[in-house]
Amino acid sequence: MEIISAKDREILRETAARKAALAHCARNDEILAMWEKQAKGIRDTPTVRLLFSNFRDEVITSRLRCEGNDARKIESQLLASMVGRELFDDDTPVSDTFDVNLFAGVSPFSARPKRTYAKNSKGFHIDPLTDDIEADMDLFRGGSFSANLSGTKEYCAYADGIFGDILPSRITLPSLSGAITNPLVQLIGMENYYLSMYDAPDALHEIMEMATSLFERYYDYLEEQKLLLPTNGISPIAQESFAFTDELPEEGPITSTSQVWGFLESQETTAVSPETFGEFVYPYQDRLVRRYGLLSYGCCERVDAIWEEYLSKWSNLRKLSVSPFNDERCVGEYLRGTRVVYYSKPRAEFVTAPGPLDEDALRIYFREVAESASGCLFEVAQREVGTIFGDFERGHRYVEIAKEVIADHWKP
Repeated sequence: MEIISAKDREILRETAARKAALAHCARNDEILAMWEKQAKGIRDTPTVRLLFSNFRDEVITSRLRCEGNDARKIESQLLASMVGRELFDDDTPVSDTFDVNLFAGVSPFSARPKRTYAKNSKGFHIDPLTDDIEADMDLFRGGSFSANLSGTKEYCAYADGIFGDILPSRITLPSLSGAITNPLVQLIGMENYYLSMYDAPDALHEIMEMATSLFERYYDYLEEQKLLLPTNGISPIAQESFAFTDELPEEGPITSTSQVWGFLESQETTAVSPETFGEFVYPYQDRLVRRYGLLSYGCCERVDAIWEEYLSKWSNLRKLSVSPFNDERCVGEYLRGTRVVYYSKPRAEFVTAPGPLDEDALRIYFREVAESASGCLFEVAQREVGTIFGDFERGHRYVEIAKEVIADHWKP
């Protein structure tokens, strides 16, 4: 790692101090209390956040001041942890630590995707590696996993040497992942994936079995190597949420994956019948779910269609993604009065459409969302936003309106 220049060091220390101040202010205490109530199953004030993962260039890159590559990486991490609070005044909790995810990962397949990206766009086309999974089964063998605790500690020590007296580092463990359908579609494309269900069902089951077994071995490895950490409080759950709960340990030692959060999704199968999901996806997900303490489920797929027959069977499910592709009122009826968080991911076009915010339309829409989730543990995270046109006040106003409408129309 690079030697940090005096100028960059001063910038990083100032940025770390800003984060520490946010973490220790009264507003953060209020936000933490909101999350803690949700963690205990208390239906109180819902949390509302505007997430920036698809427009980082506007809210992070454009504000970087450091010059060195490593310094910019650290500055980016610091800024990312504060965007919701500094720019949008949303309900993002801020930790009084510099949080570093354990350097670990798993790849269910050996092959790597080929993609063609659109010019000046985030969009891409998947270039399928095969249209015959039976003939090219070797593409899917040899998945791998790894973890580098010493490297993680080294990076933490590097950061501590810069601002550890202001903002000490902390190693965090994100929710365990077990995604299979997305990595598979990235290799063969959606059309080939769907046709394989009809043309090569046995081969598709073999691929799912290989990937599931690999994830199981990865979980075993984390246990055997004593790499598991608490997933609670301000530690990350996939789909940009947090691990607040009163059902899992807040402190170690963590000896089993049954003591941590896991995350699963299968948005690629949203267009198949529930029965087909039940044949090709659910049995493999079910094996992984049994390894988790608690489960967060879903991305952009419809969960209403598979709730009763499948998702409702998981007693450790605690957070369910509810995208606009669902019958949101129906999902609200399923979750009302339960410990499962209605994790709303509202339609993004109200904030991404050019021109001024259509505040009237926004209020009408969020009233529907709030009424759908009434009686549920309720969390709102506006994802899939591609731009706010560099207008931070636009994002701030969007959050403000959403919170106002939810306060008026969501009922516990």
